[in-house]
Amino acid sequence: MAPTLPVPPSPPSSTLSRPLLRGVLALLLAVVLVGCSASAAGLNRYQNPDGRFAFLYPTGWTRVQVSGGPQVVFHDLINSDETLSLVISEVTPDSDLTALGSAVAVGETLRRRVIAPEGTGREAELLQAEERVQDGRTFYDLEYAVHLEDRDRHELATVVVDRGRLYTFAASTNEIRWGKVKELFQQVVSSFTLLV
Repeated sequence: MAPTLPVPPSPPSSTLSRPLLRGVLALLLAVVLVGCSASAAGLNRYQNPDGRFAFLYPTGWTRVQVSGGPQVVFHDLINSDETLSLVISEVTPDSDLTALGSAVAVGETLRRRVIAPEGTGREAELLQAEERVQDGRTFYDLEYAVHLEDRDRHELATVVVDRGRLYTFAASTNEIRWGKVKELFQQVVSSFTLLV
């Protein structure tokens, strides 16, 4: 008859639960990291063909051609009144942004001349105007409430001057959707970068 071997006692439950707890925590951490990268993956990069500027735009948005308007326009395929636009204007070659005025002064000029010029039936209010320096360049970040006859809109814009050109990059949406897209629009507008 074969001798019976003693069965080792079961380890205490706390010993078993420690590796299990580590595994669960590792799994939770992986899920959180995947969720974070998925939200960052919601943006695509656009760079113009001559390599002068770049910006991020939301996945699911498409570029549209506009004749006689902004140089670059993107809009949401689902909420087609959500748009990104880039207008490039000529200024004197030796101008810099501060020579055009303060953030508030430039914001008010854009409000009167571009966003809500007289006779368009639009009204706009400059809600915020801030100066930001990025990569040695001065940007003005602007926020507007825009009132149309049939609805209200919200717009964020950033402006910068480089080599005789004034770049105005803006994101606009219906006021009803503003709360849902505010952080996304802030990320998109602040992503505008001059590369040369």
